[in-house]
Amino acid sequence: MLNSLDSLLLVIDIQEKLTNMLEEDVRAQIVEKSQKLVAAAKTMGIDIAVTEQYPKGLGQTIQGIKDILGENYRPYEKTAFNALYESDILSKMKSHNKRQVVICGIESHICVLQTACALMEEGYEVYIAKDICASRKKSEFKCAMELLRQEGAKICSLEIILFEWLKGAKHPNFKEVQALIK
Repeated sequence: MLNSLDSLLLVIDIQEKLTNMLEEDVRAQIVEKSQKLVAAAKTMGIDIAVTEQYPKGLGQTIQGIKDILGENYRPYEKTAFNALYESDILSKMKSHNKRQVVICGIESHICVLQTACALMEEGYEVYIAKDICASRKKSEFKCAMELLRQEGAKICSLEIILFEWLKGAKHPNFKEVQALIK
């Protein structure tokens, strides 16, 4: 189970142009739920890392996430699909001494898949927020989720993540986090 004291959140490439390539209903879900996850993690003091795939061409992280992060918005720019290949993100993650990584992002079958597999190879427990991941094609998304499960990632949802982090109604941030999903 997830433990908020042992978790990091990795937001992979939820960028302007990438979200605009998604079907309208999928885009709306990704935008809404990613903001809720980021807001909950921030409220609970969970460290958040954000990646951007070639931001000059694909734009920056969506405005809602940037607004929530405020002065903590410092994305890791990359051109490799596996986020661990190019940036110092792995050393930064290791410095936190956490063993669980919650991942959400676009595209599931490329950057999410490759980064998640690399993190598992590094010994992390990886949790994939299935309802906050997407690919342009549903068949690619489905294949990515199947492969991630086979590789050992735990496939979950926004509410599973939030309530596992909270553990119970006595958590000091319960009301704030619960308000995000009402």
